[in-house]
Amino acid sequence: MSDQFFHDIKATLAGIEADGLMKRERLMTSPQAAEVVVGSREVINLCANNYLGLADHPDLVRAARDAMDDHGFGMASVRFICGTQDLHRQLEKKLAGFLNKDDSILFAACFDANGGLFEPLLGPEDAIISDSLNHASIIDGIRLCKARRYRYANNDMADLEANLKAARNDGARHVMIATDGVFSMDGYLADLPAITRLARAYDALVMVDDCHATGFMGPRGTGTPEHFGVDVDILTGTLGKALGGAMGGYIAGPQPVIDLLRQRARPYLFSNALPPPIVAAGLEAIRLVEQTPDLRKRLFDNARYWRAGLEKLGFDLLDGEHPIIPVMLGEAPLAQQMAAGLFEEGVYVSGFFFPVVPHGQARIRTQMNAALTTEQLDRALAAFGKVGRDLGVIA
Repeated sequence: MSDQFFHDIKATLAGIEADGLMKRERLMTSPQAAEVVVGSREVINLCANNYLGLADHPDLVRAARDAMDDHGFGMASVRFICGTQDLHRQLEKKLAGFLNKDDSILFAACFDANGGLFEPLLGPEDAIISDSLNHASIIDGIRLCKARRYRYANNDMADLEANLKAARNDGARHVMIATDGVFSMDGYLADLPAITRLARAYDALVMVDDCHATGFMGPRGTGTPEHFGVDVDILTGTLGKALGGAMGGYIAGPQPVIDLLRQRARPYLFSNALPPPIVAAGLEAIRLVEQTPDLRKRLFDNARYWRAGLEKLGFDLLDGEHPIIPVMLGEAPLAQQMAAGLFEEGVYVSGFFFPVVPHGQARIRTQMNAALTTEQLDRALAAFGKVGRDLGVIA
């Protein structure tokens, strides 16, 4: 390989470092939990997607261990060859019933689910209208599809309608609106009532990626459609956040859609089936969501308590009702300094900056979970106050 190639790669890395955009990983030596051990320090964890605190729940650990005894460690194959077990279909049926859909199909991750969704369903005579802040996996999935592409400004319903009109005027056969249920950098919810009204008016399908909502949004925890009291055509989601925090994604929807995806979704056809321990733990996670509504109550109680505490300290927050509560700082170096200072005070958070968020909108994205205690939140608030004052973020 040429020396010039490595020179160019090193120059790119040096530029990332110089701009204050280098992302660094800390090594965790404990299970994911409300407090974790990073290096030799125990710190309060405010940056995981572990919304219900299930990542180290003993019932999930037990279910995974039992599944290894009964069903083995891995599948060593794709589903249609010899990689489907009874557990896979049990979880797919359980997810479908939980989400009030005909059926569901499992993937290694929701990135794969979104990557495999659009191409089998839509062709060059069709159109996809995508929210401008959709997750990278939706963007990549749409790129793999030959359908015509339209984009509307984030949660801007007038712009969405203009794009629906344009797609229909351009003669699109089928039109699909694609949106995140929760825009994870901001904690904002998609305006699903307005989106579904426009979809009915223009005979369009609605696809929602509900990764940051499944398990805790809505009266039963089934996600943003239930939260708003609306129905959507296709849901994608993950087992890797509220539902145990491991791996695994899914698509849930009408039976013909799921049947066609089993035949033609490339990430499904060419990737190993999910390991039995993850599938069994996913089943247990849904059981816990259905039978322990107090987890959802604690999550949102914590979110309200945390938001109120940060506001009292004087931090600049984005409005919202979601357990994602971003603390806005502006520039990437400041976000990095704030995260480093908080770690020294026993609080584990990450700075978010370009290209994850736009230039000038760097932040600390804090995330609540049901396992956090009020005592832990008070310690974290004290740390935020100290570091924020030291850095001149708050008075």
